[in-house]
Amino acid sequence: MTRRPYIRPVRRYSWWLSQPRYVRYMAREVSAIFIGAYIIMLIVGLLRLSQGPAAYGSFLSAILSSAGVAFSFITFVFAVYHSVTWFGVTPKALPLRMGGKAVPPAIIIGTHWFVWAIATRLILLWVAV
Repeated sequence: MTRRPYIRPVRRYSWWLSQPRYVRYMAREVSAIFIGAYIIMLIVGLLRLSQGPAAYGSFLSAILSSAGVAFSFITFVFAVYHSVTWFGVTPKALPLRMGGKAVPPAIIIGTHWFVWAIATRLILLWVAV
């Protein structure tokens, strides 16, 4: 008698809806698509800037339209979500041990937020000068 192995049924396109952590994971992955599209939009803006004032003016009017502002807002929300969730997962992706003991996740996450805040302030000071 031969046995057939059990093959667990997996829904092809909606497997990630079964658990909230899968939904959060997929949202973080989808955020990369929006951030990539925003980068492409910035590259197009540089191209239009190199083509002269008329081309850059039409680019500015396109990104200042309601669709452009909505896209920028959605991209901003996804970028914030991606950053917050990535800082939260950092202790799992980069576990640290010092003196033979594991560094608590709160210290790793707090250090990342601190470095991010300092880097942001330095960049703002550099732009302001």
